[in-house]
Amino acid sequence: MDAKTGFFYFFAAVLLFASFRVITARNPVYAVLYLVLAFFQAACIWILLKAEFLGIALVLVYVGAVMVLFLFVVMMLDVNIDSLRQGFWRHFPLAAGIGVLIALEMSAVLIGGFRISEEPKAPVVLGQAAQQVSNTRELGKLIYTQYIYPLEVAAVILLVAMIAAIALTLRQRKDSKHIDVSDQVRVKARDRLDVVKMPSTQPYVSDATAGAALGATEKQP
Repeated sequence: MDAKTGFFYFFAAVLLFASFRVITARNPVYAVLYLVLAFFQAACIWILLKAEFLGIALVLVYVGAVMVLFLFVVMMLDVNIDSLRQGFWRHFPLAAGIGVLIALEMSAVLIGGFRISEEPKAPVVLGQAAQQVSNTRELGKLIYTQYIYPLEVAAVILLVAMIAAIALTLRQRKDSKHIDVSDQVRVKARDRLDVVKMPSTQPYVSDATAGAALGATEKQP
């Protein structure tokens, strides 16, 4: 067994362990960390298979953006684990059935791939050596020629999601004490204060009358 095969088995074993811990970890934060580890191992396997672009994209997109954001959301929400585990065994048969169904579908797909009698031949590259072929360039050519319409559909979906996120942030709340800067700039001095003449609630008492009333109050035993 050469070094490449040994690394493949090592990364595959760690990937299976991390994937199993994702669904069995009691703490959601630990589950997300195990998911990050699983993505790292999958990226390493892709790099071993000479798919460097896919491995780097997996690390940058999922580990660098999605999983970090998911981890911070889980940490900030402070999810109550006890409330999540209520009714676990009640829904366990349904979840186990769906898991078995997915496993059977994946097994059917994988078994069909192992039935190939001979190794597929690599396409002959004319004009340059096979070692000089860039898989990133070939992947780009394939995406922008044969799969251009699925790429445009995915781009439209991402654009709609981005616009929806921006629209949610622009939503005005009635209980928010937001100050409109433009209204503050357009305000004038005469509009800042209004002097209103109102009648007094108590009758006017002069100083002499108030002093006499105070002296009479002090003389009383």
